[in-house]
Amino acid sequence: MRPPERRQKVYEEYAYILDFLPYGYGFAAAPPRRRREGLRGPVAQALGEKYFMLLELAPIPGLELRVGERIPLLRDLEGQLIRVTRRLTYDELTTNARAELPEIVKRIVLQREGEFVEFFNKAEPLTTRMHSLELLPGIGKRILWKILEERKRKPFESFKEIYERVKIDPVRAVCERILEELRGGQRHYLFVKPPPRRSPPP
Repeated sequence: MRPPERRQKVYEEYAYILDFLPYGYGFAAAPPRRRREGLRGPVAQALGEKYFMLLELAPIPGLELRVGERIPLLRDLEGQLIRVTRRLTYDELTTNARAELPEIVKRIVLQREGEFVEFFNKAEPLTTRMHSLELLPGIGKRILWKILEERKRKPFESFKEIYERVKIDPVRAVCERILEELRGGQRHYLFVKPPPRRSPPP
């Protein structure tokens, strides 16, 4: 289970609202780019359901959004009530959005349990010295070998089974790794669509 390559254009079909500002950003709270551009009107910050992309949304005036709400992101311009304006970095999230992020990540992970259990069953080495499972917090060499032995004996079928057979909390490990990737600066991305490469300043 790997996010798409950097150059592959992908879109989130659903997202969860992390914060909703019906009157837009206050000047002090606005990301620097938005201060320069003078963004006005309602704005929301959200987390994509499939690629864990942090998104800035512009809903039509009068549309109320609730924190934690799952919303569709339509690409049909005529039917759009919410427009994706751009991708955000973790540092651009509001204080409220950062506070909501761990719980929303956990909700998505639990809903996509089968996919993440399959990651434990099929994850492969990254190099001759590093296995992709070792990127999950709490998994060192001893736990790694235990996982590899157990999945060879019988593939895991649930988070509960991983916990019972390996004695680690797989939900916590996956969620913490996703949060690390959302903060950026990672060499390897297991679950989050990597941030776009920025051109160096001239």
